[in-house]
Amino acid sequence: MSGDTGRFMLRRYAVVVLLSFSVSIFGNADYLAAVFEPKVLESIRSKYGDPALSRVRQWRDLLQEGQSESDWVRVNKVNQFFNDQITFQSDLGHWGQTDYWATPLETLGTAAGDCEDFAIAKYVSLRAMGVPDSKLRIMYVRAMSVNEPHMVLIYMESENSVPLVLDNLIKKVQPATRRPDLKPIYGFNAEGLWLAKAQGLGRKVEGKTGGSNWQDLLNRIEKGM
Repeated sequence: MSGDTGRFMLRRYAVVVLLSFSVSIFGNADYLAAVFEPKVLESIRSKYGDPALSRVRQWRDLLQEGQSESDWVRVNKVNQFFNDQITFQSDLGHWGQTDYWATPLETLGTAAGDCEDFAIAKYVSLRAMGVPDSKLRIMYVRAMSVNEPHMVLIYMESENSVPLVLDNLIKKVQPATRRPDLKPIYGFNAEGLWLAKAQGLGRKVEGKTGGSNWQDLLNRIEKGM
């Protein structure tokens, strides 16, 4: 959580169309095979050390186990894994940049990230486990407890269900109805952008393009970074 709210919203508002490219990367077994090739694992060990390699192997095992589990189990395991493994750190303190979107491998390699990195890593993980993109939203909110912009991931069994919030501020998955400290602004996934109403749902917005941060993130994921 950092930076001016207006700039925060503008940067993220542009990523919607590029999210559509993420489905082919995250949503099948080929993603798992590519990410965890021996040469990729060795590059993790070389760049970040043996503890980082251990974290990535645990992530690999988590994703493989998740192929045959229910969405409820997937959501809770993924949320707990990243909340346990990753320490919050601002982009400026961590990467020396005001706004950097890390890949899950970078986040696990350094064992640190900001709220965006938590949400992205959880989104990628659930997609790789087989959770449909239609059930997921990366959600921009305002965290009222600290009065700052924040990013979470939400899961919805159906459009009529109360969303479940995967957050790094409050570690346990909770329904949106139990998170009055979060004021939803908008959510997005591969299917489009939603302006927030009620428990994080709202009117779909079509035709948004752009998103250099997301495109850079996808490029680095495809290269095994």
